Amino acid sequence: MNFTLKIWRQKNRTDEGRFVEYTVKDISPDASLLEMLDVLNNDIVRKGEDPVAFDHDCREGICGSCGLVIDGRSHGPNRGIATCELRMRSFRDGNTIVVEPWRAKAFPIIKDLVVDRSAFERIMQAGGYVSTKTGGVPDANAIPIPKPVAEEAMDAAACIGCGACVAACPNGSAMLFVSAKVSQLALLPQGQVERTERVQRMVARMDAEGFGNCSNNYACEAECPKKISVEHIARLNREFIRAKVAG
Repeated sequence: MNFTLKIWRQKNRTDEGRFVEYTVKDISPDASLLEMLDVLNNDIVRKGEDPVAFDHDCREGICGSCGLVIDGRSHGPNRGIATCELRMRSFRDGNTIVVEPWRAKAFPIIKDLVVDRSAFERIMQAGGYVSTKTGGVPDANAIPIPKPVAEEAMDAAACIGCGACVAACPNGSAMLFVSAKVSQLALLPQGQVERTERVQRMVARMDAEGFGNCSNNYACEAECPKKISVEHIARLNREFIRAKVAG
């Protein structure tokens, strides 16, 4: 398969950046988009030019570091997968593919397709943890939790913190990410100790990082590779009100 690529190139945070057009040929339809970028970079390096910088690690849809906007969609055209899981057979031979980084004030571009997502880490540091002594795995498993509650908590815990929700939101909101982390712990008995403090601290940190307000257009849910539900945002709002009332 042959493709024309329009890729965002930006030397650093202060550089204006621009789209640069490339051509790649003889790409296997079973290759991932990241593998296609590897092929492109091999060609670029052979020409003595600077390769395209993009973030990745596990390449198994687990770590969330590979996030890119592909043809205007976070992680590309297929639902429920990360960029590293996107195969080139999802495109037609001869297609022009536009690849760019997450676009959000809170995710400044470091270089090319790599953005600084440390804002998520600071939100987690603000309250995404438990201080209660849970003991070892047998001790944790000994705590009775209703199956529907456990499943809902696990659904929230599936969030990999990739930032697709932020990139998809017109306001650059991180509400889906924060709500998943708050919801996961609010549902479990181990998370009750910091319950009121957690939601207030994480929301305050989210606002301080420059993320926008929730726009209620559900783009975050649609683009999330783990299909995190916006119902967790509703729980976040309830948890926040509850914490304020509790004083």
